[in-house]
Amino acid sequence: MRPTLTHLALHVPDLDACIAFYQRFCGMQVIHERPGKGTRIVWMAEPGKEHQFIFVIMPGGQDRNLAANDYSHFGFALGSRAEVDRIAAMAEQAGCLIWPPRDEPYPVGYYCGLRDPAGNYVEFSYGQPLGPGSEEMPIP
Repeated sequence: MRPTLTHLALHVPDLDACIAFYQRFCGMQVIHERPGKGTRIVWMAEPGKEHQFIFVIMPGGQDRNLAANDYSHFGFALGSRAEVDRIAAMAEQAGCLIWPPRDEPYPVGYYCGLRDPAGNYVEFSYGQPLGPGSEEMPIP
């Protein structure tokens, strides 16, 4: 078997705020929670993808303080431009929108960016050759 990416583990300054962010904006759910090394360790996944890829988040670490032109990010695919606009509007109201919706040439597509409570950037996109429904799209 080849190696398969299964999870990403992050220390975050405010665990509960990060849980709420990923539930609200990404539709992720807590699928496992346990004590560990004097703290809580939480597994989060998209519904139906619990065996494919998860975020493991735990308290600790420091705010990322990424620059506005730093494009390090986690990416989530959406089903339409309207969904990107909806997420951007929610984020603007919540004060965490960092990249207003913009359209870039293929394969980038239409996207916006949010800042999670730990300072990580999170992209929501439509029109990239990644994610569900993109199998027929060419990889550049």
